[in-house]
Amino acid sequence: MNTQNSYKFTILLLFLALLMLFVINISLGSVDIPLKSVFKSLIGGNSGKETWNYIILNYRLPKAITAVLVGSGLAVGGLLMQTLFRNPLAGPYVLGISSGASLGVALLILGSSIIGGSFHFLAQSQLFISLAASAGSFLVLFAVMVVSKQVKNTMSILIIGLMFSSLTSAVISVLAYFSSAENLQQYMFWGFGSLGNLTWNEVLIFSCIYMIAAALIFPVIKSLNSLLLGENYAKSVGVNMKQTKNLILVATSLLTGVITAFAGPIAFIGLAAPHMTKLILNTSEHRLILPAAALLGANIMLISDTVAQLPNSEFTLPINAITTMFGAPIVIWLLLRKKKMVL
Repeated sequence: MNTQNSYKFTILLLFLALLMLFVINISLGSVDIPLKSVFKSLIGGNSGKETWNYIILNYRLPKAITAVLVGSGLAVGGLLMQTLFRNPLAGPYVLGISSGASLGVALLILGSSIIGGSFHFLAQSQLFISLAASAGSFLVLFAVMVVSKQVKNTMSILIIGLMFSSLTSAVISVLAYFSSAENLQQYMFWGFGSLGNLTWNEVLIFSCIYMIAAALIFPVIKSLNSLLLGENYAKSVGVNMKQTKNLILVATSLLTGVITAFAGPIAFIGLAAPHMTKLILNTSEHRLILPAAALLGANIMLISDTVAQLPNSEFTLPINAITTMFGAPIVIWLLLRKKKMVL
């Protein structure tokens, strides 16, 4: 098998694994549903019990689709950031977009303790929490894009993103200090991350924004390989750096913003999945790495969610805890394996 065919075969295996994990994820949970019944329900048949049909179609299927969108989106966003900044420890959250979303949610939930009234009612709505997170993420995106036009060095954008994160964290700390214990607990639970709270309408909105971000990535795929050798080299081979940088920033920000808005801040998938993909494929060709990273990220997210929901148990672990336990050892291993890693 030649190298090109081996890459295609690996991507096919990742896709088949995704299909298998998708069905397994739907079948497992507090209520054990046989795989045969899951298949029947997914193809429009009768699973055998009305309650099984309801659980599969109204809870587990949207959750599994959300897991695929979240995992693939974070993996692609992480890969784009690592390529743009040529930093193996860059991730989809380095621009401060996630911190902006967290600030939006904090202003709604923690601010309701200070303001009270209708604010307290809005803070109980998943829809308004998602809207607040979206508003916060796009506010930071706008600020980053404005500042990026004033600086020419890509690394300066990275530092600016980190400063935005620090600034929003400081504001959240002040809000937390004056907040009630009940609102602090609600905000903390949001920070754990969750894939199971989305309605079909919210999944549709999520999917539409995801597709817009994906459409922005396609024009820059050929340029990504050149960016690995630096901005000067990319310019020398005809890459429009301004346009490429803006498309990457907007696409990553859209992915990060919508994921944080609907699922909360999910850690380490965007950092670990791109490195694992490169190790598996052993290539730097982004036309291969991008789809493979998306598939691997989705697989990791489905596995993490399956573990988090503790099959045959009524308890569900925080998804962020599972992804961190999975991703942190990988990052440590990468640091030990590549002692000359650019930091």
